Amino acid sequence: MSKKNKLREEELQNQHNDYTKPDEYKILKKKTIKELIAPSGIDTSNIDHLEIISNVTRYARSFFVSSLPRMCTFPELFRDMYLFGDINTSIYINPIQESRSQNELNRVINELETERIVAADRGNINRESTLGQKRLEAERLRDEIAAGYNKLYEASIVATLFAYSLEDLDRYTKLLATEMSKSLVNIKSAWAMQEEAFNSNLPLMEDKIKKVHTFDRRSMGTVFPFTTSEVGHPSGIPLGVNKQTGVPILFDNFHNSLTNYNMVIFAKSGAGKSVTMKTLISRSAVLMGIQSLALDAEGEYSIVAESLGGINVVLSPTSKTVINIFDIETEVVKDEITGRDRTVLNVENKVEDVTQALLTMARGSTRSQEVNELTKQIIAEAVSEEYMAAGITSDPNSLYAASTNEISRGNMLGREKKKMPTIGSWYKRIEQKAQTNTNPDYNFHYSYLLKVMKQYIREYDGQMAYFDGQSTFDLLDGTLFINLDISQLEERFARPLAQQILLAWIWEKYVKKNSEDRTKAAKKRVLVDEAWMLLPYPEAVDFLNTMARRARKRNVSLAIISQRFQDFYEKPEAQAVLTSSDTKLFLAQDKSEIQYLKEVFKLSEGEANFLITCLKGEGLIKVGADSAIIQIQPTAKEFEFVETNLNKLAQIRKNKRVRQV
Repeated sequence: MSKKNKLREEELQNQHNDYTKPDEYKILKKKTIKELIAPSGIDTSNIDHLEIISNVTRYARSFFVSSLPRMCTFPELFRDMYLFGDINTSIYINPIQESRSQNELNRVINELETERIVAADRGNINRESTLGQKRLEAERLRDEIAAGYNKLYEASIVATLFAYSLEDLDRYTKLLATEMSKSLVNIKSAWAMQEEAFNSNLPLMEDKIKKVHTFDRRSMGTVFPFTTSEVGHPSGIPLGVNKQTGVPILFDNFHNSLTNYNMVIFAKSGAGKSVTMKTLISRSAVLMGIQSLALDAEGEYSIVAESLGGINVVLSPTSKTVINIFDIETEVVKDEITGRDRTVLNVENKVEDVTQALLTMARGSTRSQEVNELTKQIIAEAVSEEYMAAGITSDPNSLYAASTNEISRGNMLGREKKKMPTIGSWYKRIEQKAQTNTNPDYNFHYSYLLKVMKQYIREYDGQMAYFDGQSTFDLLDGTLFINLDISQLEERFARPLAQQILLAWIWEKYVKKNSEDRTKAAKKRVLVDEAWMLLPYPEAVDFLNTMARRARKRNVSLAIISQRFQDFYEKPEAQAVLTSSDTKLFLAQDKSEIQYLKEVFKLSEGEANFLITCLKGEGLIKVGADSAIIQIQPTAKEFEFVETNLNKLAQIRKNKRVRQV
């Protein structure tokens, strides 16, 4: 070799040594082309978990089932594992040959008999009886296999749990172990075998840990997650059809199997929320005589009121309709001592309700931070003094004025109801108290109230004076449908304010009239459309929660409809409404909302994907612990008053005119 070529070879070798260390060179030689191009991105250096490295690191821990109960129940055996949040589960099932089954069962029978004889010789009667029972079961299983009625299987169950932090992974691990132990299923972390267990849980059909259990044909069937849930009641209205079975779903909002009668409906715009609710209202009114009242934020339910012969009330800046927030009604409660019904007048609760509404008014659309506990105290004191000035106390008779007429205004008791305090009279009281106030701490709050509350006073031509004055109408008991239309009010503040005030007024005028005795109480439903509007206002949320909890005692169902579930998710105070609702209906969802629904309601991956892709009128209904895929399809006649799409409504009217011609 020439000197020149030798120098060239040394130069190339030096270059190789510069760029590749000997250890790295050996590693590279062992790697395949596939592994070099697409590395796993998984850190397997930990003994009890894996780190999946990507844009956002995820942590995974794999488990295997270590022990099972003696008796298995379908579909409860692994239900908690299948539905436990972000988890994947794989089950490897291998049939055992009959010859091997017979040999193993004969061996087990002989061992059990030997242990039974030893227990009998030692006088251990309980163990002798238990072993004798197990021997009989093994013999029965052997005979069934020999006759072809049964078969044995080996199964390995592997699960992998995911989380975005190690702390969450540890917390979920403990929770999963606790949930599984309730059904006597014990799980163990695949300690020092996390990589093998993780690979076993991939769709590669390769069980690398082989922690097997023996099942017969009947018990093997309990591990399958495929169930078709039937939702419904023996009585009720046909709400829709179970898409999985084709069976009609009968729904009774007031069935005694429900822990409460409330329901929530969440769906994106155009998914069919209003159509569904109109269908439910109309069918339950005609078939079951259920009375409904809608707090209509979008002006969609007036046609339902017309079709059912109900009442439609429009609240707007130009209408002459007045709602007095000071209206108070008696209620019937059971005496805790005698157990008899008695009529009471709860002024204390009413003072709190009116105070909460006036607080919301005072805060305004900007939700001013100037309103605090001192402001609330001033408002509450004036409200209480207003009722005292009218002579209204906890005595139900204090609602009525003495009358010389035997029958006054159709009142067979010969009593005339007193005029209620109003916002206007309350405002004048605040003016008087401000003039006589000697506490400098209160000066600012009096001044603030007198400025901001003037817009609600009719005497000063306030633009929102429709709450000032005596109520111009009453809610007639027995009417199948009452619609309170607030769609013409300003959306940013006036409409949510009207929702809160009307909810308090509905409670007095509509809900309280229902007796606590369920045998006498009518079945009533209160519908709050676009409930997300209330969430920015803490007093409104508080009243909504209270109403959800108290409605059942009055035989009333509170129905909440909203298209923005994220608002409920991000406001913990509003989640009490969800927990107080036994019936939940999810129609088509936006992708941005589905993660929140999955987390709160423990939806499976399949259910979540369905809700993203389902058609209008399709959804998931959950009644108690049961759920089903539902399709809601109004009849052609119903579409004439439940359809909300303006183009479709025009086509329906056109077709109707053609048929008449």
